[in-house]
Amino acid sequence: MPTPTFPGRLSTSRAIIGAIQQAIETDNSEAWIARVYSEVLRSDQEVEDYAWIGETPKMREWIGGRQAVGLSESNYSLRNKHFEATIRIPVAWLRRDKTGQIRQRISGLSMANTEHWADLGAALIEAGESARCYDGQYFFDTDHPDPSTSDVATQSNDVTYDVVAPTAPTAAEMSAAIIYAIKTLLAVKSAKGRKLNAAARRFVLRVGLDLMAPAAAALGNTVIADTVSVTNTLITLGTLGGFQVELWVDPRATWTDRFALFRADGQNPALVRQEEQGLQIKAQAEGSPLEFDEDAHEYGLDAWRNGGYGFWESAVLVTLT
Repeated sequence: MPTPTFPGRLSTSRAIIGAIQQAIETDNSEAWIARVYSEVLRSDQEVEDYAWIGETPKMREWIGGRQAVGLSESNYSLRNKHFEATIRIPVAWLRRDKTGQIRQRISGLSMANTEHWADLGAALIEAGESARCYDGQYFFDTDHPDPSTSDVATQSNDVTYDVVAPTAPTAAEMSAAIIYAIKTLLAVKSAKGRKLNAAARRFVLRVGLDLMAPAAAALGNTVIADTVSVTNTLITLGTLGGFQVELWVDPRATWTDRFALFRADGQNPALVRQEEQGLQIKAQAEGSPLEFDEDAHEYGLDAWRNGGYGFWESAVLVTLT
């Protein structure tokens, strides 16, 4: 008599590994990662040294012949670290699982990969006011060098915006603060005086749970009715200028009076992902010493990777004051 099968049952290591792989490939639970992070940079050593090469010059009127301009260079190092996530499943559970709970746990393991990139990114953003990026300044800082001038001028991606109650802004105040953040990014200059974000139209707004409601109201309401009803200029910018702001509510955020805005459509990502060894799925299953000694299987994820700072020019921190 054949053994009965049940929907969702995973009874072999091959089936379980296949389910993990499929779930990893289809997981889109943290969509902001693709907007804020770079594509995964491949690494072949413990520490990678990145050279941020300056941009090409602007077009100029031909006067007195060509004027060749050299490319500047800044350096940033990123060390790979070893990460893992492992679950243990008793063989009896595999045999008795009629409701697909093992598949649910496998799906949870697959999400650990995406959640790990999210955790690394959130930690970088939270530390942005005290951790240095490629230009030697803090990632969020008020005095990034302005290389477009010969004096000591600086640029800031760590700004403030006045509201009545910093931890409870009105929808109108939040809308205005987001517009101020967009203006700050649009004004960033490169070494050649170019407005780096002049073509920026897509952004990601990161807020913690405390600013979730005002941020949603600011991004979603055509008319804001705080004390009086007014047209939401932020929505109008989207309609007339093509500006789009995606809301990222991050429960990892510890902020209560600030938010960060990231450019999502440029070639200079705010954060970078690096992998020396891509994600691997490993198992101790049928025929293993673990099965013989303890009547259990283990399935794990394994990777050498890290996240780091990319371009401060693609991000701005706004503190409500």
